[in-house]
Amino acid sequence: MNYEKFAYLYDQLMVDAPYEEWVSFVLKVIEINEMDGQKLLDVGCGTGNIAIPLSKHGFSVTAVDLSEEMLFVAQQKSESEGTKVKFFQQDMRHLESLGLFDTAISLCDTINYLTDESDVVSTFQRVFEHLEQNGLFIFDVHSPFKINSMYKGNTYAYNGEDISYIWECFEGEKSDSVEHDLSFFVQTDEGLYERFDELHKQRTYPLSFYENALKESGFEILSITSDFSVETFSENAERWFFVAKK
Repeated sequence: MNYEKFAYLYDQLMVDAPYEEWVSFVLKVIEINEMDGQKLLDVGCGTGNIAIPLSKHGFSVTAVDLSEEMLFVAQQKSESEGTKVKFFQQDMRHLESLGLFDTAISLCDTINYLTDESDVVSTFQRVFEHLEQNGLFIFDVHSPFKINSMYKGNTYAYNGEDISYIWECFEGEKSDSVEHDLSFFVQTDEGLYERFDELHKQRTYPLSFYENALKESGFEILSITSDFSVETFSENAERWFFVAKK
């Protein structure tokens, strides 16, 4: 199975992901901070499941991702839904020549794919350079609690009509990291099943690391919350949300 097909399968597998909550969180944060600008940068956009809805809300969205295949699907979806998101293939650690934005987002644990501290800092610095003065940076990450207590050592499975998978989670080499070993079984037109394997490595960091990395990159931290709340924070929540200002 080629990667283009897997990119389409990604949306099928992620159909229950709370994309509406991510979009709602961004809208709330922008409203709370009384942001007037409409230029938004989506870093690690995947197949456009957050970028496209935000475009429908009136934002001028530029979206980047490392995967050419994901971007291909995102572009097709954007065109079919009548939005005008601008898509670019770039590595978030080395963003360049995209212009200046009022808001930058990196959601759905995109930052957790950076498994080296220096890559996180580099990404924060590149985002800082792409923001207007007083621009917002909104991102989320898995908490160490989720990585260590909910993922490691667990196995998940799904058995659908035309696609099934086995998802095993192993402890990674570095602290607070996990390796997701995924095996997909996809039914072909002939009724047979084709196997496709993926290995995804993710890592998170202590809260103090994210705070220091943001400050060292020039950001002022406005809020740290958890699990889609704009008010409350729990260190043992599944997901942490950060809002920072240039």
